[in-house]
Formats: sequence, structure tokens, C-alpha cells
Amino acid sequence: MSILVTPQTRLLVQGITGAFGARHAQLSIDYGTQVVAGVTPGKGGQIFEHRGVKVPIFDTVAEAVRETKATASAVFVPPPFAADAILEGVDARLDLVVAITEGIPVIDMIKVKRAMQGSTTRLIGPNCPGIVTPGEGKDSHGGCRIGIAPGYIHKRGNIGVVSRSGTLTYEAVFQLTSRGVGQSTCVGIGGDPVNGTSHLDVVQMFMADPDTHGIIMIGEIGGSAEEEAAEWIKAHGTKPVAGFIAGATAPPGRRMGHAGAIVSGGKGTAQAKFDAFRAAGIGVAATPSEMADTLLKMM
Repeated sequence: MSILVTPQTRLLVQGITGAFGARHAQLSIDYGTQVVAGVTPGKGGQIFEHRGVKVPIFDTVAEAVRETKATASAVFVPPPFAADAILEGVDARLDLVVAITEGIPVIDMIKVKRAMQGSTTRLIGPNCPGIVTPGEGKDSHGGCRIGIAPGYIHKRGNIGVVSRSGTLTYEAVFQLTSRGVGQSTCVGIGGDPVNGTSHLDVVQMFMADPDTHGIIMIGEIGGSAEEEAAEWIKAHGTKPVAGFIAGATAPPGRRMGHAGAIVSGGKGTAQAKFDAFRAAGIGVAATPSEMADTLLKMM
């Protein structure tokens, strides 16, 4: 099993005709993902073709879903228009929308969150690398890649990875794969202050997934999402969890890279998050290079 995406996931790509969206649509096709549609307003009726796979392009998400039975979307749309693109997927009742776009105004995401109340669509991101459920073998047969993660570093297995940082997601995955240990699903939830899916959401799904045997949870300074996940793990966790927090040396009050990575009012510090991890029995990696080994020792 896996969480959120499977080989049966049918992906549409919003912004497939842009250079970035096109490149990652190609990489997802190469990985074995079922890319069934593209959406670019004004370019409906065109065809996106890659290695013999012909992907029809539509003007709207609603039309694409109706014609292709797409179940998930990857959003590669510029920041001023990305919130509307997300809500198009919500209105079309997609199971999953993965927003890769960085720099969406916070006020736009607050409006998106409000509009999504009661919706059955799950949002991952924005400002995230996306999600990968690895396939079998070198050709990743049976895998699903949505977003920008490097598919070739993944290996099918039983470790779940959830992270606010894209590059640290890749680091954890590469460490595991280099040690011959595969992953069930890897989820980059994004570094913005207002996002669709939290550490806790993903940890709960991993705990319920019988094929996930251990979890690496990577956080950053800022906010309280990691502490909330740790509190839940302390009360309900049934599997080993290793964690790392990025930004321990960041000056208070200064934003560090991600829009959500800011410490203010003494809250959201790396130390507070490490303390919460230890109190919950989560193995703490002192440096990024120790993430995989910390979990494997616990297992």
C-alpha cells in the first residue's frame, strides 16, 4: 500500500504548456505516472506529446476531469493565478491537488483554505516538491510521481517520509535508498505558513498504512505543526519515528528561505521542537546526515 497516490492515480497538469510544467510532466510520464490531461486556458484542443504518450490539453479543469476521469492535479501556475487554479481543482472535486507554485500571496491561501472548508479535495502545498509513491525496479513500474522530486532516487519499500523542506526530503530519501531501504510514500508538504496538509495529517495516514513500518519527519523553525504532530505521536503512535528540525541557528525574527520559517515571540524555535520530539519518543537526528541512520537504529 501507500498513501494519497497509487499507480491508479490519474494526473492532470495545470500549466503543462509552460517550460517548467512541461518538463515535470515529461518526468512524471517517464516515472510511470498516468498523466491523462493538461490544462492551459486558451490552448484547449492541443496535444502534449512525450515518448509516444499523447496528453490532451483542455481550457478548464472541469472539462479535463469530465473527459479523462482525472483524479489529481499538479499546479504549475504563476503565483498571481495559482490560488484560482487550486480552487478549479477543488470545484472539480479532484481527490488531490498538489500546488508546486512558490510565492502565492498568503492572503490568497487564506481565501483558498476558507473556500475548501467541507471539501473532499486534499491540498498538498503550496511551495512544495510534491509526492512520490515509488514503483518497482529501475523503470519505476507501478509508481506515481506528482511534482518536482527526482524520481530516480526513490526505491519501493516501507518507510514514510514527510517534510516541509524539499531538499531535505530528497536527502532523507537518498540516504534510505543508499542503505538499501525503500519508501512507501514521500510527501513534501511545503514551507509556506498557510498550507493544505500538515505533518500531523501525513503522520496519521502513515500510522494507518500497514505497509509503512517507520517514519522520518522533517520540520523547520516557525509555527507549531511539528509540536502538534509530536503530541499526537506521544499519545497514539505505534511505529518508530525519527525527526530533524532545520533552522536551529537562524536569528529570531528573520525569515529563513521558506515563508513559514520564522521565529517570533519566542515560539516556533528549533529547541522547542526538539524538546517536543524527545518527549514523544521521536528519535532526534542531530544533523541532516543522520536522519536515515537515526530511524534505522530505532528499528
